[in-house]
Parts: sequence; structure tokens; C-alpha cells
Amino acid sequence: MKLSLIISIYNQTEVLQKVLAGVARQRRTPNEILFADDGSGVPTRQVIEAFAARSRLPIRHVWHADDGFRKTVILNQAVAVAQGDYLVFTDGDCVPHPRFIADHFALAEQGCWVQGRRCFVGEPFVPQFAPGRTPVWLWMLSGRITGAPKGVRWPLPLIRRDTRQRGIIGCNMAFWRDDLVAVNGYDEAYTGWGVGEDSDVGTRLYHLGRQRKFVYGRAITFHLNHPQAPRDHHAASLARLKEVIRTRQVRCACGLDQHLRAKNA
Repeated sequence: MKLSLIISIYNQTEVLQKVLAGVARQRRTPNEILFADDGSGVPTRQVIEAFAARSRLPIRHVWHADDGFRKTVILNQAVAVAQGDYLVFTDGDCVPHPRFIADHFALAEQGCWVQGRRCFVGEPFVPQFAPGRTPVWLWMLSGRITGAPKGVRWPLPLIRRDTRQRGIIGCNMAFWRDDLVAVNGYDEAYTGWGVGEDSDVGTRLYHLGRQRKFVYGRAITFHLNHPQAPRDHHAASLARLKEVIRTRQVRCACGLDQHLRAKNA
């Protein structure tokens, strides 16, 4: 199995450098890393180029111009060029545990997709958070890191198989590439920062017949908290998601297929 790590990013170079420090500490490496870049500027490109120069892995920087929140579009573009059989998604504000990739290799199972968890580094403490140097347990005890049960790699994982809506988050998901192709990837009708796009793709995978492996104690990320962007599209996105649930839709109309055609043209 070849595993592609896809990191969605938009500016925030100081935070991204912390994420890349976490990626560099992986006990088992992915087969490639793709940056799905929703229009970041030159400083972000320079950070990625510097990381690529130090890495032995294939690095792809998939970029489009900044035209508002178009995460679904750039994710589909990254999926279209990914070489892996299995795709792990995270965000550019989430530092992976050193065994994040190894855990996702171990959790991969045909007929399922995986939902990992995240704990939270408090916004005031993000500048001091340093992968490999920060005493995580002490930070949890002092309250600098919250959601501690989601940030501990337990002796045995807790895995629940389900098709629920609760707990679908895009910063720690993994899918078989063929399954994403079957549902036509992310629905590009979701625009604007808010909710819905991650739950939508998870829901359509449910309708395809794929259960979720909802995992605690493995595949952990540390979310570096930051101010939330306005959720102006919340109501429209939620209405769209409810319709997908009601109709048991499997494929979205505007999704991955157009990028696959462009790649093969």
C-alpha cells in the first residue's frame, strides 16, 4: 500500500513550520506529501521549498490563486495527482504525533474510512509549542493542552465502527483513493469557511457502503488553536448537508472527476 499525506494549507507560515517539524519526526514516513494550498503567498512557498530540500520524500505543492475559501477545490486537485492507494488528510495547523503515519498505515482497512482525533494547544501557548521538545504531559496537566483524552496514545486504541455524523472533522481523515473517486471527491459547491464539506464527503462514503472507524488513542494530532474565521456560509452549508443525508446521495455533481480529466488530457 502506498500512502499519500495531503496537508491543506493557507498562509500561517510560523504554524506551518511547526506542523512540518512534526511531519519530519514521523517513525514511519508516507510515500509522498502533497500540500493542498488554497492560495497562500510567497512566504508559504518558500517554507515548502525549504522543507522539500531537506526531505527525501516526493513533495508536491498543489496551488491555485486566492479567490476566497475554496478548500474543496484544491483538495480535489491534490487527490487527482496523488500517487497513493490510501490518502491521509490533515490541516496546516495540526501537528502530527510521531506515530501518526504509522498508525494510519495500521488502521487502513478495505470497506472503511478512518476518523482520527485531535487535542488542542491553547492559542496563547502556540508560539512556544515545539514538536519533540514541548513536555506534552505537563502541558495537559497545566491546561495548556485541552482535550487530553484525544491526545494520548493509549496502550490499546478504542475503535468504534459506525455511520454517525458526530465527530467528522477534516483535519484527521483517511480514505482509500478508489473510494474517493467513486463518490467524486469533495463537493465543490461548498464554498466559504464554515461547516459541511468534511461531513459531506464522509456521509457520501456512508451511502457508498463504507463504515467509519472512529479512533481514539491512535493517529493523534495537536491542533494549534487560532481565532475562528466568520462562518457566514454556515446555514447554506448545513442545508446542503441535510439534503445529502435525506436523499442518500453518493456522488456529488461538481467534484473530483473534472480534475482527473484535466490531468489525463
